[in-house]
Amino acid sequence: MLEEFKKFALRGNVVDLAIGVIIGAAFGGIVQSLVGDIIMPVIGALTGGLDFSNYFISLSSKVTAASLVDAKRQGAVLAWGNFLTIVINFIIIAFVLFLAIRALTRLISKEAEKVPPLSKQEQLLTEIRDLLKQR
Repeated sequence: MLEEFKKFALRGNVVDLAIGVIIGAAFGGIVQSLVGDIIMPVIGALTGGLDFSNYFISLSSKVTAASLVDAKRQGAVLAWGNFLTIVINFIIIAFVLFLAIRALTRLISKEAEKVPPLSKQEQLLTEIRDLLKQR
């Protein structure tokens, strides 16, 4: 059983997936910083300091706090502003990932176009192969 697990864990697909997850997590941190430290402050400055993350609806009469952190300590709250902020962050992160994947796809397709033309010998062999397939 240990040998089977070793074969499974060391297969190319599993290792590639693990590397992808690790790189994805690191890239997620970069994008989170981009959103939280660069994009959202600019949006806040353009909208006059509007920050949804502190908006909530109290679900208990005991909640009298003005900030979300204090309100959560006092009782049940519906933190719709925080949810909205996370949704906006997700949309921005998804768009940045889309742009990155799109750029990578274009780069890969350009590399594929750079394949050198077939030599005279390779062209003849290709024609011979095609003729043999027809028979």
